[in-house]
Amino acid sequence: MAHIHEKIDFTVAVFIVQNGRVLLVRHRKLNKWLPIGGHIELDEDPEQAALREAKEESSFDVELVGERPPTTERGTRALIAPRFLDIHRIHETHEHIGMIYWARPRNGEMTLASAEHHDICWRGADELDSLEPPMSGAVKWYCRKAIEEIGQ
Repeated sequence: MAHIHEKIDFTVAVFIVQNGRVLLVRHRKLNKWLPIGGHIELDEDPEQAALREAKEESSFDVELVGERPPTTERGTRALIAPRFLDIHRIHETHEHIGMIYWARPRNGEMTLASAEHHDICWRGADELDSLEPPMSGAVKWYCRKAIEEIGQ
């Protein structure tokens, strides 16, 4: 999706964990190992974006991990909050506010979105340091935290 603002956009990152391993993709344009994710589109909320990105980039339907407050009423819909938020620079004049979710796969078969990624794989916490190209320290930290908190 094109950027919706010249200076800042909102994005989601979805760390999908199963059997003590996290799902990673090697992004085609950036040539980096990353979680599933992307821009929040104008017609969706962050939760919808996380579910859509998971399906588009891995073929998995996922369950987001977190609590939905019981505050939904007419005109309001409670959302599962992201586990973390960050802001990261994309280039000198543009940043992304990232909403970072944990998730578990519900159904589907892992499929490579070849237009967006070179590779897709499951990795355990002890395998992150050996990825090539090397993964950023921040992404490794989130991977290990998601594996620690979700476990099996």
